[in-house]
Amino acid sequence: MDTAEKILKAMAEAGKPLKGGEIAEITGIDKKEVDKAIKKLKTEEKIFSPKVCYYEPKK
Repeated sequence: MDTAEKILKAMAEAGKPLKGGEIAEITGIDKKEVDKAIKKLKTEEKIFSPKVCYYEPKK
């Protein structure tokens, strides 16, 4: 499972929008890596931001 998949899984399990730091805490992945993956996931339109700095998977 790559970083992006781990992040998507953590977001889905949380059931609420998460900040990058929260995702890093939950997954144990370095925050810089989480930020890179979030940027990639946003570009691929797999996640969205319901409010500034919070992210959740698209339904």
